[in-house]
Amino acid sequence: MSDVITLADGAGGKASRRLVEGLFLAELRNPMLEPLSDAALVSANGTRLALTTDAYVVRPLVFPGGDIGELAVNGTVNDLAVSGSTPIALTAGFVIEEGFPVDELRAITHSAARAAKAAGVAIAAGDTKVVERGAADGLYITTAGIGLLDPRVDLSPARVRPGDRVLVSGSIAEHGIAVMLARGDLHLELDVVSDTAPVNRLTAALCALGPSLRWMRDPTRGGLATTLNELVAGAGASVVLEEQAIPVREDVRAACELLGIDPLYVANEGKLVAVVAPDAADAALAALGAAAAIIGEVRADDLPLVLAQTPFGGSRIVDMLVGDPLPRIC
Repeated sequence: MSDVITLADGAGGKASRRLVEGLFLAELRNPMLEPLSDAALVSANGTRLALTTDAYVVRPLVFPGGDIGELAVNGTVNDLAVSGSTPIALTAGFVIEEGFPVDELRAITHSAARAAKAAGVAIAAGDTKVVERGAADGLYITTAGIGLLDPRVDLSPARVRPGDRVLVSGSIAEHGIAVMLARGDLHLELDVVSDTAPVNRLTAALCALGPSLRWMRDPTRGGLATTLNELVAGAGASVVLEEQAIPVREDVRAACELLGIDPLYVANEGKLVAVVAPDAADAALAALGAAAAIIGEVRADDLPLVLAQTPFGGSRIVDMLVGDPLPRIC
């Protein structure tokens, strides 16, 4: 780690991992924290729960397809859902900058309420703080959530096996590009909308596969590439992606090419990636719907890597995100 915090430390890639493991995990280590998953697994009087927390600092606060209120709810619901749980309730903390318009705060809160209703959860508690003008960039939202773990599944990178299939629930990179375009710095006329949405109904359908469902995540900061690198680090196996099979909308791909960014590293907020047993792949695709795709396979490897097979017959290493090409995305 460097001596000071940089934007890269919050991007979800290598720098974030070094910060989390080298500082936070070192200081706070305990069995629930050590897996460093999207949600901690907690047992209480025989009941197995998932517990998660998150903070949202997106800029701008309102973007095509959503806003910070909807994003905060969906992001927390999704972290619970991909842990194999049914989300039950959330909390929300609002850090508001002095001078922030009340009408804008009301609209964002209404959006959060609408998203919670759509996901079938309640925002059951919260907190409000107001800070001096210039100290919060308008509004920050922090959330926490609890969910009831599905007894049919036990999700972990350690359960992934060679031959397992890797699936994604739909096209990638839409959220990060939508937010970037909304900042108005790029002067690109592309109609890209964020994919922010709850995935708990999709994960519930996948949980019906039982032990054939090995692992799930929502590829947010750092994108699909970073999420899969975290998987192979825990699984001790490689993932080989079929690059042409990864769904990317043409306008999103065009924006990524103009920006010089690989869509595999761009944040998503309404998609999930899952690993399933080979004989469950078709059932998983059916559960996820027409937009889903099988994008790769797990392979035994002494040096776990994420590899992408290119359309030209070669392959390339897909490393974890380095730096922060799209800061303040979520």
